[in-house]
Amino acid sequence: MDVKARARFVRLSPQKARLVADLIRGKQVQQAISILRFTKKRASKPIEKVLHSAIANAQQKFPTTDVDNLFVKKVCIDQGPTLKRVRPAPMGRAYRVLHHLAHITVELDERGNA
Repeated sequence: MDVKARARFVRLSPQKARLVADLIRGKQVQQAISILRFTKKRASKPIEKVLHSAIANAQQKFPTTDVDNLFVKKVCIDQGPTLKRVRPAPMGRAYRVLHHLAHITVELDERGNA
């Protein structure tokens, strides 16, 4: 039983989000939620949102699933497109501003099926 949830084009740096994703990889779902809730990183909120979506997908797809047996099998933070903007600089020049986007994928599995 593999259950996935994705959030695409999330406005955060993939490099910084991977630091948070490493904290919950392989953990039980309830433990992962509590870790994300008390992590002081901006990326923890979107990852927690995708984790809740994956739990809801598991309950919808397999109604007999026990949420306590679910664990985070895989967390992928992929790089999305980069938004390129221009910021005015002194003496008529311009600085380039890059806004990074990320794709977050969370995959859950039951502890007995791993």
